[in-house]
Amino acid sequence: MADKRDYYETLGVDRSAGDDDIKKAYRKAAKKYHPDVNEGNAEAEQKFKEANEAYEVLSDRDKRARYDQFGHAGVDPSYGAGGAGAGGFDVDFGDLGDIFSSFFGGGFGGGRRQNPNAPMRGADTSATIALSFEEAAKGCQKTVDVTRVEGCASCKGTGASAGSQAKTCPGCQGSGQVRVMQRTPFGSMQTARVCDQCRGSGKIIDNPCKECGGKGRVRTRHKQDITIPAGIDDGQVLNVRGQGDAGVNGGSPGDLHINISMRPHPIFEREGYDVHCDVPITFVEATLGAEVSVPTLEGPVKLSVPEGTQPGDTHRLKGKGIQRLQSHGRGDQYVRLVIEVPKNLSERQKKVLSEFDGQTDDKNYKTRRKFSDKMKDLWG
Repeated sequence: MADKRDYYETLGVDRSAGDDDIKKAYRKAAKKYHPDVNEGNAEAEQKFKEANEAYEVLSDRDKRARYDQFGHAGVDPSYGAGGAGAGGFDVDFGDLGDIFSSFFGGGFGGGRRQNPNAPMRGADTSATIALSFEEAAKGCQKTVDVTRVEGCASCKGTGASAGSQAKTCPGCQGSGQVRVMQRTPFGSMQTARVCDQCRGSGKIIDNPCKECGGKGRVRTRHKQDITIPAGIDDGQVLNVRGQGDAGVNGGSPGDLHINISMRPHPIFEREGYDVHCDVPITFVEATLGAEVSVPTLEGPVKLSVPEGTQPGDTHRLKGKGIQRLQSHGRGDQYVRLVIEVPKNLSERQKKVLSEFDGQTDDKNYKTRRKFSDKMKDLWG
């Protein structure tokens, strides 16, 4: 067990971390070490696998409880899952254990070891898909390369080579554990430890399959088609049921979690299901009014700019935003008008503007007039 890192250390969280903190830490690690963004980097691939394994345990309440009490032995069948405590012992007090548990909070192991040959659900896996702004807004089809554990085709999941089969461990009669007498502060009590012969599996394989090394499962890489629904946002996770690791002993497969990463757009910004953008207009268009072209997700539309438009005036285009996730409604688009002041004017242009300015007074500049009144109130 010394070759495995602590799951909390792997995700960079404290042992008291809540579900949300664990989920955030996992997403961060999955994005950082995902094989798609670290192609050919064996170290990143290993850290990605470690993060998946850590999250698969710490995100499950029961598995996390077993891990907190027994460490890796409590959650990994290959290390005697289901109850090896300190020194490889899982104390089994029967009815007496329930009494001790009520007094000491379960600190004496508690509970009988689960059947190592019982069906076990496969682990969840994950992948990251990067989307453009438009793909996330409108939905699309994507294909992603994913890795998962599947039953070995060569031995059909038995772990034994062709022509042979696994046999029940004679040391534990298939239970995966052996019982011994252990001295405790309360006297001698019967305890259980992982069977040395089968290492907790309950089976002995004399001729292990060469393809899987006797594990009955192999890690494979394949392409998975993913339907991206319209309206999905950056940081959200799609769950594809049954596409994670294969189960053990006939258990159901885990799920595939698709982490969504949305690339920034050169014009649009997203706020929920609403779209925001800045549209520059000229000084003359703002002063006299005009009809300008405005980009939307469906293409450019015409916007009527009223006479006397001020910098920062915002117009709402109803229903031009993003489709609500799994709904027919849509958000709105907000267009903020940015007035651009002309530069590098010719002498004639400057003269025309000077003449124009000389023919205007404070009644043409409402904001400036109010500001001047405030100045007078303060300093006279």
